[in-house]
Amino acid sequence: MDPLARIRAICLVLPESSERLSHGVPNFFVRAKTVFTMYAEDAYREPGATIWCPAPDGVQAELVDTEPERFFVPPYVGHRGWIGVRLDIDPDWSEITQIIRDGYRKVAPKKLSAQMD
Repeated sequence: MDPLARIRAICLVLPESSERLSHGVPNFFVRAKTVFTMYAEDAYREPGATIWCPAPDGVQAELVDTEPERFFVPPYVGHRGWIGVRLDIDPDWSEITQIIRDGYRKVAPKKLSAQMD
């Protein structure tokens, strides 16, 4: 399965999630308003497929410091704690699923987050 298909499968099962192009790349939204995952290929100076997601406080620094070959601070949103994940370097799909779910929880209303439990 190609990376975008896998990302879609992870994102679109979350409550009230949707996908549409934004800035020329697929973005996944909560209630069609708030982005919780962005998917890009060969864009923004990153080769290959990547995702960007909001991360819980402190997670961005921890992941980038621990595994800089897999994780990066994305432009434009990195200063707000978002994490970039390179999907072309041995992706751990259970970890990626958790990163996406954490990003969703970070921006979704509490009522929707509760539906994930």
